[in-house]
Amino acid sequence: MKRSVQTLTAAFAMLGVLPASAENHGQNTQSLLSSGLVIPQMDAAEGRKLFASTGCVVCHSINGVGGEDAPMLDAEFMDLPMNPFDFAARMWRGAETMVELQRDELGDVIYLEGDELAAIIAFVHDAEEQARFSEADIPDNIKAMMAHMEDAGDDAEDHD
Repeated sequence: MKRSVQTLTAAFAMLGVLPASAENHGQNTQSLLSSGLVIPQMDAAEGRKLFASTGCVVCHSINGVGGEDAPMLDAEFMDLPMNPFDFAARMWRGAETMVELQRDELGDVIYLEGDELAAIIAFVHDAEEQARFSEADIPDNIKAMMAHMEDAGDDAEDHD
């Protein structure tokens, strides 16, 4: 069992909402909790792909790869055990700034489904999966956007 899954189990135990069954509603992506809530699978490998493809990497970095406009999200700086709802709450507190930056930097707001956010949170807390992350994971369209932003920043510095 990977460390991130163990950490999640501990976090859900602290919340008192351990999985009631392995029922997956026809998919291997969710767990039904005793409270009736459905919790998506925390897939760090999928989170690595989403971190790059959705544009999170434009502002955030992992392993020194990515932007510098927002906090680094290296696993070594994350609290363990981690409550994924606390992570989402921190995102919510910064939502106004994040939305503004996303519109400025990406041209629109990043829209995530619950399972996508769960995957990104798993990636942010999984040092093993983060070790696999590199510039090669960043799609060409996101790389081009990042290069354009760097060029714009260089132009602004030249005019100072």
